[in-house]
Amino acid sequence: MEAGDYFGETDLLLSEHMDESLSRNNSNMRREGANGNVDGRFSAVSTDDELLDIRTGALEHWHDSDEEEIAKNLSSSSSNLMDTLDDLPPGIGQYEDFHTIDWLRDIARDRMRHRHIIKKKQEGIWEKIKSAHDAWSGWVCVLLVGVAAGLCAGIIDIGATWMSDLKEGICAEAFWLNREQCCWSVSNTDANDDYCQQWKTWSEIFGGSRSGAGSYVVTYFIYMLWAIVFAMLAALFVRVFAPYACGSGIPEIKTILSGFIIRGYLGKWTLLTKSVGMMLAVSAGLSLGKEGPFVHVASCCGNVFSYLFPKYGTNEAKKREILSAASAAGVSVAFGAPIGGVLFSLEEVSYYFPLKTLWRSFFCALAAAFVLRSINPFGNDHLVMFYVEYNEPWYIQELIPFVLIGVLGGLYGSFFIKANIAWCRYRKNSKLGNYPIIEVLVVTFVTALLSYPNQYTRLNTSELIKMLVGRCGPEDDTDLCDYKRNYSSHMLNQTSLKTMTSSTVIGDGVYKALWMLALALVFKGIITVFTFGIKIPCGLFIPSMAVGAIMGRMIGIGVEQIVVANHDNPFFENMCESKQFCRITPGLYAMVGAAAALGGVTRMTVSLVVIMFELTGGLQYIVPLMVASMTSKWVGDALGKEGIYDAHILLNGYPYLDSKEEFTHTTLASDVMRPRCARYGSAVRNDPPLSVITQDSMTVEEVDHVLKSTSHNGFPVIVSRESQYLVGFVLRRDLNLALSNALKNQDGIVYNSIVYFTNHVTENPNGPAPLKLRKIIDMAPVTITDQTPMEMVVEMFRKLGLRQTLVTHKGRLLGILTKKDVLRHIAHLENQDPESILFN
Repeated sequence: MEAGDYFGETDLLLSEHMDESLSRNNSNMRREGANGNVDGRFSAVSTDDELLDIRTGALEHWHDSDEEEIAKNLSSSSSNLMDTLDDLPPGIGQYEDFHTIDWLRDIARDRMRHRHIIKKKQEGIWEKIKSAHDAWSGWVCVLLVGVAAGLCAGIIDIGATWMSDLKEGICAEAFWLNREQCCWSVSNTDANDDYCQQWKTWSEIFGGSRSGAGSYVVTYFIYMLWAIVFAMLAALFVRVFAPYACGSGIPEIKTILSGFIIRGYLGKWTLLTKSVGMMLAVSAGLSLGKEGPFVHVASCCGNVFSYLFPKYGTNEAKKREILSAASAAGVSVAFGAPIGGVLFSLEEVSYYFPLKTLWRSFFCALAAAFVLRSINPFGNDHLVMFYVEYNEPWYIQELIPFVLIGVLGGLYGSFFIKANIAWCRYRKNSKLGNYPIIEVLVVTFVTALLSYPNQYTRLNTSELIKMLVGRCGPEDDTDLCDYKRNYSSHMLNQTSLKTMTSSTVIGDGVYKALWMLALALVFKGIITVFTFGIKIPCGLFIPSMAVGAIMGRMIGIGVEQIVVANHDNPFFENMCESKQFCRITPGLYAMVGAAAALGGVTRMTVSLVVIMFELTGGLQYIVPLMVASMTSKWVGDALGKEGIYDAHILLNGYPYLDSKEEFTHTTLASDVMRPRCARYGSAVRNDPPLSVITQDSMTVEEVDHVLKSTSHNGFPVIVSRESQYLVGFVLRRDLNLALSNALKNQDGIVYNSIVYFTNHVTENPNGPAPLKLRKIIDMAPVTITDQTPMEMVVEMFRKLGLRQTLVTHKGRLLGILTKKDVLRHIAHLENQDPESILFN
């Protein structure tokens, strides 16, 4: 017997055995709600596992103690308890698009499935093999997801690097090589040098020279042309093949992991379109990154591979365990930070994160990082382009500028969130939203036009960060490293090497670089506001880090010059041996600034510090990173509590109930439920009456009329309209499928047939055949009393992952509370627009 058949035959007995236990739980909750025993209530819902066991506890007790009796009951009662629908129609128990899953039902089903497999395990070797496969399927699935995420990341990194260099020239001898590989493949010429014989600029290809006014104009024009072509292709790919491939995807991933269904958002076409679009968008030179969308790409891989394992593909709650692990793999390949990826999934995106998901997330992130390291897309034996390795010390006095950088990062994050949300809201509510491709082309044109004249904005953003966080050595002759050092090329003793890497007075090149960096800071900070949210794949990690790195490098140079100029001051005596031997590292300030700006925008803390630590490999810099990150978060939270991803969730109206927020208001369930009541039984505020279905007195036609005249996701089932005693709850989708299947396939079922949701059916020899739908009803819906504080209701929705709860008064049905009602109530109390919550 298959697991699905087992569930179908045991549903009736399962409901009967669970009813008594669940009614005791509900009555206890009602008594506590009436008595106002808040402390007692919350001790009953202290942990996620305890809460999830409320509905499955009765099942486990019943299954352990009465297995033999149940087997007898199943065989003896199958004839008189079997419904008209012998086999439930396909689709029963699944979810509609843009709806929230029932975590309790899905987890209870998975536990029943697991118990059935354990029971069958004793029947033979084949059943033991099936049980072993079920046990290791989760590990195999996350391994495949990690490998796929690493492969996708390697291909995207290689393609994006090549196309980014294509805007400035091409390798004449091997066009498939980027600039760095082209120069290294023939000679030892450093790719950072201005001159490389094998690399041809577009002016040279068209018969001009490498330098001069004419060459500058031609290269400028080709740069802009390639940028517009890449951006237009990215926008067209998204528009034609997968509209869901736009943006970073992290707000939607957070919402999906909280239990929301968005069909197609993690599909195969979205995966392909997002991957190609990321390469094109980054190559266009726009102020965006590919690191954030890696989370979306990895989650698409997780969704695709989950369907190879029915344990995950057919159970939405279990599937989200795979998606949490995939999110960790996405950050792992984005930054070369497996541990940071796991913490990012735990801190930022995951809603339900049991211990086994933590282990599997770590394994998935490890597999993804290993595959990407094997591909070695950047040719530097590291997983990211801007990997740096410091060994210079930092000093306690530097905590002051680190705190300042954190403050500025928080201010920038708050400014960016408010400005970007305002622009996205304008785009959404104006005609601009009707012309996404034109908007992409305009933003690309402006970005390319203004970024090319500045060498720092012309660079690929990852290369810019690499330059800013790097150290100035004797081999660097860029403006940023133009220091007045007293050494000659033939001086190679230990003292001269120390002089070449120590801090000293800056030269004219650094002054020029500071002006260019200041312009780049303003440009990047403003243009990113208009870029994040356009209809192409675009991430926010790298642009935010670039803004912070520019800011940090400028502050670092300033601190360096202050210390050099005041090296005799007792405050700086431990930082300088003499005027020629001060050790301040501006690149460290750039790294701290990158963390501060990213923390101010996303409000990440622990995962951010770990990601930055894994990026640099410097254990000694954890304290500066922690100081800047926490300061940035405090300042940002003081100016606005939402991070950028939470703000976009709110803007899009997704039903996301943040588990980190506290509900401190004193309202009751009767103040929020529908219909709202002034006195029990009397609807007010023009709320329509509650749509209900009776257990044994409505015809198929009457039930069909209820379905067609309402848009509710489900309906309470009551004894009768006179008594209003609650029987259970039936989902709209299940009821629709059951009715249509019965009318089409079952003999004798007509519109005058009575619909029964009970075991006992009154046979009428002269009437039409009855339709029994006991199987599709939830006989143990979560209920509360009308006097239950909303503080407890909100915790129940968070910890249990509820879609809705029914409100009763002295056992009689009074109303219903959905997740949308709770979110709209919270929005109303926080002086926000309740109508902005669009989905349930």
